[in-house]
Amino acid sequence: MTEKEVFFETRGSLGLITINRPDALNALTLNMVREIHPILKEWANDSKIKFVAIRATGDKAFCAGGDIRALYDWGRSGDTRSTGFYYEEYKLNRFIKRFPKPYIALVNGIVMGGGVGISVHGSHRIAGENFSFAMPETGIGLFPDVGGSYFLSRLPKNIGMYLALTGNRIKSSDAIFLGISQHFIESEKHGKIIDYLSEGKNPESFIQDLKLDPSVSEIEKISNEIGNLFDAESVEGILENLENHKGELATKSLDTILKKSPTSLKLAHKQITNGKNINFEECMKMEYRMVCRVMSDKDFYEGVRALIIDKDNVPKWDPKTVEEVNDDKISDFFSSLEDKELNFD
Repeated sequence: MTEKEVFFETRGSLGLITINRPDALNALTLNMVREIHPILKEWANDSKIKFVAIRATGDKAFCAGGDIRALYDWGRSGDTRSTGFYYEEYKLNRFIKRFPKPYIALVNGIVMGGGVGISVHGSHRIAGENFSFAMPETGIGLFPDVGGSYFLSRLPKNIGMYLALTGNRIKSSDAIFLGISQHFIESEKHGKIIDYLSEGKNPESFIQDLKLDPSVSEIEKISNEIGNLFDAESVEGILENLENHKGELATKSLDTILKKSPTSLKLAHKQITNGKNINFEECMKMEYRMVCRVMSDKDFYEGVRALIIDKDNVPKWDPKTVEEVNDDKISDFFSSLEDKELNFD
């Protein structure tokens, strides 16, 4: 018998979601999206439910992203679920962003990609001691989606651009400094949070007593340097900044970025730049246009092959360099899908 991928419970005033794929780092599947969204709609309209909380089994990962292998297989075979997954996932992300009740994400362990989409848009974002955040999509020929164009573009000192291009991980202290998370509460106390919520206690009435001061943020220490290095109107400009600066941060960032898909780097730069000036719904519609084109392009399949399937970690990107990527082609990724646009009705 197949283990349930996600559990739903009502405990007094609380609707509780538990992601249950620990052996797969709790990766988000299409089935999970299709189960979570209608339950959230039901709880939104249930006057007995005052709060919703989401957590995951195990302490290694909250949710390490979407089910990339399934997306690869669907895309390769021409299955419409390759883009259909994103259509349904993005609608769920938006529903969480606009959820009418407190939505508390208890994030302990790895949170990437799809896991970010079901946590970062919640009203309350709590990080545990194993919290590890990243948006590493440029490494598999994708881009930081699930609303990345909205929340990354609003981080201070070009740190969103830094995280988007490098895919580097950050810890709970960094996430709290940036506002990606709000509070550091050890995972052993997450059960107490659930108990309080089920009793109808508002989060603001007990979080202050449970939270601890996070350690010093490493990102905060280098934030001014990041701000200068990643301040450029193009990926080429950022690479030039990194090449001309001989510090450790610049050297490591340059080495990291040059391993990513050049097409994805340009897509990420443009989406973060665009995202600063548009609202959340417009960001999600833009990302859906982008992802539909990515699923018809080459780099995603090559990136997944190299990092997830064959695991040789030597993707053969096409084009090979940022300079070879045609800007007109990049613009095409952002063009209208006509009658196939993402719709929130």
